Amino acid sequence: MINKNINDCWIYIQDKNLKLGRLQIFNNWSDSLVKEPDKYIWLGMEYFCNENDDFWNMKISEKTDFIYNELLKTGLFKPTLRMADYHFEYVLKAYPSYSGSYKELPLLTDYLKSIDNLYCIGRNGQHRYNNMDHSMLTAFETVSYILGKSHDKSEIWNVNTDDEYHES
Repeated sequence: MINKNINDCWIYIQDKNLKLGRLQIFNNWSDSLVKEPDKYIWLGMEYFCNENDDFWNMKISEKTDFIYNELLKTGLFKPTLRMADYHFEYVLKAYPSYSGSYKELPLLTDYLKSIDNLYCIGRNGQHRYNNMDHSMLTAFETVSYILGKSHDKSEIWNVNTDDEYHES
């Protein structure tokens, strides 16, 4: 099982010997997410790869063995770990690219804000590296706008524009 002293919801893996990029421990978000939280751990494992590269195209049986072995190599799990179930989600273009015509995004944003019943939220909706909290905040701002509590769509677009969230 997992070390119960780990309270993080996600852990970035920075080991050059592992392909694993990020580990999420959903039990730490809420025990309500797991049917039997004392018996099971619900993990999300993110692997950063490109469409149709070797990892993307690896057979499911090979991939589950590979991932299981990487879990053990993290040192967070005992060798008695058993996988009860698994699911693979392949997400194309999960991260926005800031190259090419990205510098024209403010022009596009102004146009999108002018469309009355269009609300661009979240990472892909705003083509911005929003984390889950920021993505949820864009949704909350949108609900406020739809309910008439706000009359300025700019508030939806202002989420995650503080300098404290951006790398330099």
